Amino acid sequence: MTERKFRPVLHALTANPGNEMMRYAQGKDDIITLGQGEGDAPTPDFICEATMRALKDGRTFYGPVLGSNELRQSLSEYYERIYNLDIPSSRVFVTASGSTAMHLSLAALVDKGDEVIAVTPIWKNLLGAVELTQATTKQVALDYVDNEWVLDLDKLFAAINEKTKVLLIVTPSNPTGWTASRDELRAILDFTRERGIWVLSDEVYGRLVYEGVRAPSFLDVAKDDDLLLVVNSFSKSWAMTGWRLGWIVGPHEAEAKIRDVALYNKLCPPTFTQYGAIAALEEGEEFLKQQLKLWHKNRDLVVKRFKKMGNVHMSYPKSTFYAFFKVDGQDDCIEMTKRLIDEAGVLLSPGSAFGEEAKGYIRLCFAVSTERLNEALDRIEAVICK
Repeated sequence: MTERKFRPVLHALTANPGNEMMRYAQGKDDIITLGQGEGDAPTPDFICEATMRALKDGRTFYGPVLGSNELRQSLSEYYERIYNLDIPSSRVFVTASGSTAMHLSLAALVDKGDEVIAVTPIWKNLLGAVELTQATTKQVALDYVDNEWVLDLDKLFAAINEKTKVLLIVTPSNPTGWTASRDELRAILDFTRERGIWVLSDEVYGRLVYEGVRAPSFLDVAKDDDLLLVVNSFSKSWAMTGWRLGWIVGPHEAEAKIRDVALYNKLCPPTFTQYGAIAALEEGEEFLKQQLKLWHKNRDLVVKRFKKMGNVHMSYPKSTFYAFFKVDGQDDCIEMTKRLIDEAGVLLSPGSAFGEEAKGYIRLCFAVSTERLNEALDRIEAVICK
């Protein structure tokens, strides 16, 4: 009887294999966790100190629905400084996490019967967010060609039809590390603009690149009034995963609509944490630089170790802190991930968590200390090279 009282859409939600693996590993001894998208560095002191000052100053009351004017202006200045883009603060909407930014965006754009085209592999939570809106999802997978992930634009455009309301894309990509070029971004926007289709771009990993300062952004090639929402987060660049603070950049007309949705969702982002976010934007470049130095070293280590094993295949990620790999003869990623938990004491994320075409793959997050990563790779090798 109790089951009947919940919305039918909740009964129809597809499982999240990555979360299932976390539950499977819970309580087991000596587990090295590389299944979540975070490192082991705590949030740096300068961010925490700015937040503590805000607490001591009594910044604990309700704030504006779309974030404080100070943080929105700081984000505007960040785009000018890092991206060389003129994004006025009125087009920046602060949210309580990047995930919340995605939910608010989808809630504002799609309804039951609408269709979302999702470029996969993609983080399962984004697909789940679409399911909650009762829109349908059509997955268009990246192709794996000559050890590289590539986007077939013809295949992508062919998937779009009269029901398509939103194109959902993550660039740089979690989990593959693929990053759209500026020409690809321009081609996508040109195509969707002609058809009145929204682009919802997750650019959370935009600063996690190993060449240059940042990845190409849809904002580089967009007009101010394009049907474009860009989602971002403080989590990855500044070790703030637990802070749950993100933002959206959209056209001016989106401000009132996102505010309406956010008002009935979270009311406002946490007030005092926004001062830590300002510190991250204004003082965080050196911290990010040091993190990237570690991740660059770890990426090369993973590539070298997997190549030496001989039976592991992966692309050479140019961005993000993930290795998305496949083991010869091991097509059941759920079974393989469980084996690695049971026999190696290493928690990774199965590829089936990232889309229909990723079922044979496994994702490893290498954003941890090199010592911890080496230990995990030793354990993995002992299992998959038996």
